Amino acid sequence: MSLITASGSATWIAILAVDALVLGGVAWWMARAMRTRVQEAGRSAAEDARNAEIASMTRGLAHEIKNPLSTVALNAQMLREEILDSGIEDAARDRISRRVDTLARETTRLRDILNDFLRYAGRLQLDRRTVDVRESVAELVDFFMPQAEQAGVRLDDGPPGPPAEAEADPALLKQAVLNLLLNGVQAMESLPPERPRTLTIRIAPAAGDGRPAPRVAIEVSDTGPGLSAEARARAFEPYFTTKAGGNGLGLATARRIVEAHGGSIEALDAPGGGARFRIELPARVSPASPSS
Repeated sequence: MSLITASGSATWIAILAVDALVLGGVAWWMARAMRTRVQEAGRSAAEDARNAEIASMTRGLAHEIKNPLSTVALNAQMLREEILDSGIEDAARDRISRRVDTLARETTRLRDILNDFLRYAGRLQLDRRTVDVRESVAELVDFFMPQAEQAGVRLDDGPPGPPAEAEADPALLKQAVLNLLLNGVQAMESLPPERPRTLTIRIAPAAGDGRPAPRVAIEVSDTGPGLSAEARARAFEPYFTTKAGGNGLGLATARRIVEAHGGSIEALDAPGGGARFRIELPARVSPASPSS
């Protein structure tokens, strides 16, 4: 015997109808959301493919420009030699030689810009291995010391310390740090003679800030004019530079290398003035010793 009255049956039917409408609405919304995601994924894939095609075309164009530039530079050198050996009067010869020298110098500058661009735009292939970051930086300091001294810069790499190991590509890691050193030397070129020119580099475990994985920090600081808030925010943008004659790719390349290693890089103010750049890399974690 049924205990549901006619009015009760109507109520349940109404409830079921509402549930069906709600479920239908949820299903429609889920289907629409899924369709939107598929469309967005398709657009993203198409955009990625187009960006990859543009990048490939750009690298090819850079190579095509680089080759004739080398020919122009060689011909400029040969032309200068012929001018110096010619019998034209000294004043005219000096004037023409200066113009040819300008041509050769600008051709070399353009070729250097293209080389920097190709290094930045090229595909990074990391050859990871266990690296003592402190030892790699010490080797780089020995290599860079003569260039720093020639620029009147004192290079301070601090006292020896314990090994600081990371899984990294040693050549690319050195390139990233070298770009920071070059940036520091260039930042101090315009300082008056009485101002000290000091480039400091330090390696240490990164202080804990809630991140579970241990890290190795590399800091490079200079005693130059420092960076404005805008320059700090844009320091790693390609082609952004505050230095005359700079191409704005050194710091961008450093960031690309560091991020490929799973690390981070930031621009900061140095205590007492100047600029400070901090790289943090995931440290190598030694496997736990087997329990006896």
